[in-house]
Amino acid sequence: MRAIMVMFDSLNRHMLPAYGCDWTITPNFQRLAEKSIAFDNSYVGSMPCMPARRELHTGRYNFLHRSWGPLEPFDDSMPEILKNNGIYTHLVTDHYHYWEDGGSTYHTRYNSWEISRGQEGDPWKGEVSDPEIPEHLGGRESCLWRQDWVNRKYMQKVEEHPQIVNFEKGMEFIRTNQGEDQWFVQLEEFDPHEPFFTDKKYKDLYPHQYDGPHFDWPNYAPVHENKEQIEHMKYQYSALVSMCDEQLGKVMDIMDELDLWKDTMLIVNTDHGFLLGEHDWWAKCVQPFYNEIARTPLFIWDPRAGIMNERRKSLVQTIDLAPTLLDFFGVDIPKDMQGKSLKETLLTDKPVREAALYGIHGGHVNCTDGHYVYMRAPVSRGNQPLYNYTLMPTHMRNRFSIKELNDIELAEPFPFTKGCKTMKIRSSGIPELDFNPYNFGSLLFDIEKDPKQENPIQDCDVEKMMTAHLIRLMKENNAPEEQYKRLGLYID
Repeated sequence: MRAIMVMFDSLNRHMLPAYGCDWTITPNFQRLAEKSIAFDNSYVGSMPCMPARRELHTGRYNFLHRSWGPLEPFDDSMPEILKNNGIYTHLVTDHYHYWEDGGSTYHTRYNSWEISRGQEGDPWKGEVSDPEIPEHLGGRESCLWRQDWVNRKYMQKVEEHPQIVNFEKGMEFIRTNQGEDQWFVQLEEFDPHEPFFTDKKYKDLYPHQYDGPHFDWPNYAPVHENKEQIEHMKYQYSALVSMCDEQLGKVMDIMDELDLWKDTMLIVNTDHGFLLGEHDWWAKCVQPFYNEIARTPLFIWDPRAGIMNERRKSLVQTIDLAPTLLDFFGVDIPKDMQGKSLKETLLTDKPVREAALYGIHGGHVNCTDGHYVYMRAPVSRGNQPLYNYTLMPTHMRNRFSIKELNDIELAEPFPFTKGCKTMKIRSSGIPELDFNPYNFGSLLFDIEKDPKQENPIQDCDVEKMMTAHLIRLMKENNAPEEQYKRLGLYID
């Protein structure tokens, strides 16, 4: 048995024809839907990039205990478990966060790994002289803008783009090992994450008039741009999705050519979506996690079931992928994994949960049962109490500061830390992107009647039901006691 995971970053389900979009050009995603099972109620868990990847390894929520960070010493790692059970694991990626302080310890869990350089602000090519950057772009983190404009100079040909290089490396692994058994390859693609930088051939798929300033990388902020700029950004994003679609097609072509469908699982997924002006917001992380962010595309081909061109309604999450892969290879699922194998869900749409929990450290704690979405906000503007529990004190791009570590405490073990005490480090209470979830308040949506989440509802009975789900799931996750206090939840 073999397994291939093609994991994109920031891939919007509502921009794919398989999920109802009628104008983007993505024939291979449609072809994939016809060759696999598509999930209609797939949700994120821990946000954003690296917390989602920690879930991919560990099969459990982590956002209630810490922010963005590495795998912890006590974490179960699905690729490492496979490796230790004789399944060869290989990571191919251009996701540069793996090589920052807050993304370390992930890639070394695989037997082998490769990286393609140059995405976003990846500190790749060294140029002492500053590049020429349009003046109006000065509001973004200057180091990211500077490095991105350096990197772009080395991607003038389509074959130089890290996405193209990355997929070539992934397909090289598949070809090299086509005659071997018992392997898993994670072909992970940073695109269509911003900046929406593509070759002209993909932009030409979406012709439109635009006379405004250079704009292919929105700030994580409310929308202040005009309608023309918003539409232009959607076309820029769609061009990048079409580029991803072309590379996905090459993976499916090689599966056809080598007759891999008979014994090779294919999972195509993403870590989260992205707001392109919906709800008057750009991006992710700093606003409530509307379904454009939280509800994700997911496609699975399981050769054991042999079912294609069908859909599943059951509520599934990122935490289910690790146990699904372990089960596929006949490897025992660790007791600390909260996710469930989707084997029976693929066969019969058997549910694996009543409700799903998701969020970001220090933000809303969200819950959905597939009918309603409940977003629980902190009850104080200070968003306290809030702590990071970790043995790996790093943020996204740097280590915890000496000031943060000055007040360090030692916490008693959680059930999932395998007897290890952890550092307990006070958080500022505001997510890393400095936006306070208190300002939005708690929100309740009926997504069956209001799928675009434009009209929050007031319903005490529904809120009581969703709060009960929220508390139960937090308890199952061994949430720290102060999280309940932060959210104004009272438990027995």
